[in-house]
Amino acid sequence: MAKKLTLPLTKTDIATLRAGESVLLSGEILLARDAAHKRLCDMLERGETLPVDLENATIYYCGPTATPPDRVIGSAGPTTSSRMDAYAPMLIRLGMTAMIGKGPRAAAVVDAMVECGCVYFAALGGAGALLASAFVSVEVAAFPDLGTEAVRRAVVRDFPAIVAIDAAGGNAYDVTIDNGQ
Repeated sequence: MAKKLTLPLTKTDIATLRAGESVLLSGEILLARDAAHKRLCDMLERGETLPVDLENATIYYCGPTATPPDRVIGSAGPTTSSRMDAYAPMLIRLGMTAMIGKGPRAAAVVDAMVECGCVYFAALGGAGALLASAFVSVEVAAFPDLGTEAVRRAVVRDFPAIVAIDAAGGNAYDVTIDNGQ
């Protein structure tokens, strides 16, 4: 049975999560991909104020497709998280508490997660149309010139995910296969 979580996550919520657990996320998330992550980190390096608050934020690595007239968002599947690995430690240290994407993460990202109390959720790749049904509202929050890669603020209800890497470093991607050799 999936654990229901309300975003933003508290430190208590994060501390109780374990790699491999199924969750249903409800609340506000930010959608951002590589171009937006690069721009955010470039702004930080120049000492500029970010256009979105990352304190206690959950970022979903997603660039949705065009929105059909009867929906709040188009297909909204996860992108490969390693594309954000160069930027994630900096954003985690700003107070981001959760990330959603697909695929394993670099050691530097996991180290920052353990240091700061952050969790990484995996969403089902190839199921963007299904995942879109969990979105209640979506609006562009920053960088509209980036098109599909603009930062979006969204509200989700019962968004399905799996705890891929927990705040203690437990990692669902670390699998040892015993093939009898």
